[in-house]
Amino acid sequence: MQRNEKITMALKGEPQPPASAAGAAAESAGEESQTDSATNNALPNIEETLKQHHIEIMTENRSLQNLNTSLHEKFHTMSLKMKEYQDALTAKETENAELKNQIDELQYDLEKIHCRNDKLENHLAEAIEKLKAYHQMHGDPNKSSSSSKGSGHAHVSSHQVEDLQKELEEYRELANNRLQELDKLHATHRETLKEVEKLKMDIRQLPESVIVETTEYKCLQSQFSVLYNESMQIKTMLDETRNQLQTSKNQHLRQIEVMESEELIAQKKVRSEMIQMEDVLAQIRKEYEALRIEYEQNMAANEQTAPINREMRHLITSLQNHNAQLKGEGYRYKRKYKDASADNVKLRRELEEALAKLEGTKQNTPSQGSNGDDVKQEGAATVKDEFAGSSGGSGSNTSASNEGLNVKEEGNANIKSEDETMDDDLSKDQKDGIKKEQSSPGGPEKKDAAAANAAGSTPTGASGTGAAVIKQEKDAKDAQKAKDIKTQESEMVRDLKAQLKKALNDQKEMKLLLDMYKGVSKDQRDKVQLMATEKKLKSEIEELRQQLKKLQESKREERKKLADEEALRKIKQLEEQKYELQKQVASQKPPDNAWGPGGPNYARPFVGSHEEEALLNEMEVTGQAFEDMQEQNSRLIQQLREKDDANFKLMSERIKANQMHKLLREEKQILEDQMATRDTQIEAMHIVLRKLEEKERSLQATVAAIEKELVLRQQAMEMHKRKAIESAQSAADLKLHLEKYHAQMKEAQQVVAEKTSSLEAEAYKTKRLQEELAQFKRKAERMKKIEMAGTTIDEVMLEEIREYKETLTCPSCKVKRKDAVLSKCFHVFCYDCLRTRYETRQRKCPKCNCAFGANDYHRLYLT
Repeated sequence: MQRNEKITMALKGEPQPPASAAGAAAESAGEESQTDSATNNALPNIEETLKQHHIEIMTENRSLQNLNTSLHEKFHTMSLKMKEYQDALTAKETENAELKNQIDELQYDLEKIHCRNDKLENHLAEAIEKLKAYHQMHGDPNKSSSSSKGSGHAHVSSHQVEDLQKELEEYRELANNRLQELDKLHATHRETLKEVEKLKMDIRQLPESVIVETTEYKCLQSQFSVLYNESMQIKTMLDETRNQLQTSKNQHLRQIEVMESEELIAQKKVRSEMIQMEDVLAQIRKEYEALRIEYEQNMAANEQTAPINREMRHLITSLQNHNAQLKGEGYRYKRKYKDASADNVKLRRELEEALAKLEGTKQNTPSQGSNGDDVKQEGAATVKDEFAGSSGGSGSNTSASNEGLNVKEEGNANIKSEDETMDDDLSKDQKDGIKKEQSSPGGPEKKDAAAANAAGSTPTGASGTGAAVIKQEKDAKDAQKAKDIKTQESEMVRDLKAQLKKALNDQKEMKLLLDMYKGVSKDQRDKVQLMATEKKLKSEIEELRQQLKKLQESKREERKKLADEEALRKIKQLEEQKYELQKQVASQKPPDNAWGPGGPNYARPFVGSHEEEALLNEMEVTGQAFEDMQEQNSRLIQQLREKDDANFKLMSERIKANQMHKLLREEKQILEDQMATRDTQIEAMHIVLRKLEEKERSLQATVAAIEKELVLRQQAMEMHKRKAIESAQSAADLKLHLEKYHAQMKEAQQVVAEKTSSLEAEAYKTKRLQEELAQFKRKAERMKKIEMAGTTIDEVMLEEIREYKETLTCPSCKVKRKDAVLSKCFHVFCYDCLRTRYETRQRKCPKCNCAFGANDYHRLYLT
């Protein structure tokens, strides 16, 4: 632990771990050493010494802070005073500069006056010399003649001299006034210099009261207090951050331990799940292999049964063709039967006519009446037999139609996709046959009438055999009906069983789908629902197509019906035409009834003949063969249905196997995805662990760096304490030195003031002497020039006046005097030249070509 932490723990009164000795804690700052059992006894003494040491350090720190603040206050007040004195000094310097400028101007004016005075004196001296020379040149003999002239000249020169003397007196008064002003300015200048020196000394040594009262010092004091508070807050925050860092380090270590334990548990779970998944995958592979083998076996069985099915279909088509041929023959026989029945009707009518004639003859003769009764009895018997035969025929027709309807219903109810077309053709043919039989309502009656006539013509034994045959046919039909009902019931039971099996299979499939839906995500569910809806829509489309086909077929059948009805109407029309023609033939027959039944030429066709028996036997054989063929067809259809059911079962099993295979594949994919996600999660966890470890290292490094900084800060604090003590000592020494320097400064100020006053006086004297010397030099130079030139003073003066006039004339026009100045280059010209240049846009100085504006040339008044 660090020394400061030990000190804080000692101050709080907490028990310290045996880490450092008492002497080491008091003397050295960063040394650490382990203590033995003897140091534990000296804990209270160490605590007291530490507390005392801490209190002393705190008091020293406070005193140093107070001293620092006081020094800052002094510095601030001194700086403020210095600024004020600097401002005053600058103001005085500006005043001094202005006064200097004024002195220079006054000196310039004085020099001008001196020059003018010298000129006037020169003029006066020259005038006096001229007068003397004139008097010497003109003696007394010419006094009388030139008295008037001389008096005039003297009068003129005396006037000029008086004017010059007056001007000279005025200039002398001006010079005296200026000298007095110069003396005053010189005195004020000396006083100001003394004040400046005093102010400089005061600025160098400002008092504390002035510095303390300044606003800058107060601002700095407030900023210092704010910064001090902030430093204290930062110190508290530093302590808090240290505590937080320690707690976060501990928490981080705990989190790392927890994460390591969780990672181990997760790895164990993943391994167990992997083992379980591998077992499940092995089982699924075995099941898949078994299903694949079963599927191959089923495919081989289907391949073996396929040629048998093809042969059966060919046989069924050949039998259907044979049945169609037999139907055609039956229709032909029916037509023949219809023709025979039509002949029978004709014969009946003829017989009725003959009976009517016989009744008429019976009334005439009794013998003829007995014969008529026999004829009546025979006719009644024949009529009764005909009615019985017609009833039997109608029963056979109804049974045949029922059989045809049952066959149609079975065919329409149970035959599947491949055999639908053939069975529909068969049922259509049977329908057409039934319709044709029903469309001819007189057909069975005619048949029965023909049979009755045949039976009437034959002996009684033949009629008995016919009745027995009818009974046998009825018993066979009843037995066939019972068989059909049994077969229908058995088929119904089979259908119900098949439906039950289908329902169970559907239930299993739905359970599987439910399990799939539970384990599958929402997107996959939506996809499955879309697939299911697509399948439903496809099945609905197929059903609608089948309905459309059925509607088209029904339209075709209706068209056929319409065609059949039209054919029947035509047949009826032809029969009516035939009947009318027969009536016409009967009306055109001879009256002796040669061709009637009583005539010699009348003969019944096929009555009791071998042809009729052969036809009946052939019809019975064909009917029996037709029924056998129908039974065979029904058996074959049943076999085909069973095979189709087996095929459908195999197909459903195959679909289920495919579904199971797909489900298992999906589960395998899901498991692989889960494995991949687990792997990615594990990798992410490893990455997070690495990052956390790196963070931990960085935090440890930062902690070490912070600890090092702390040590350095503590060392710096101790150094600053030492420096503060040294600075306090040096401050005391400096105060003593300061007092000495103040005394020396005052003495120096006095000496400087005296010296400056003496120097100013000497400087003024030297300036005056220099001015006088300059005047004498000018006079001497002028006198030298006059002596060298050998001319008079008037000529020299005139030349000087001419030069001065040239200097005062404008250099551009060389006519007018200089009365305007350019503020840009300070060249002097006449105002008119500058104005004309400005107006003519030649806005440049004639000498230096410096551009000027409207506000750059001003009036100048030379005196």
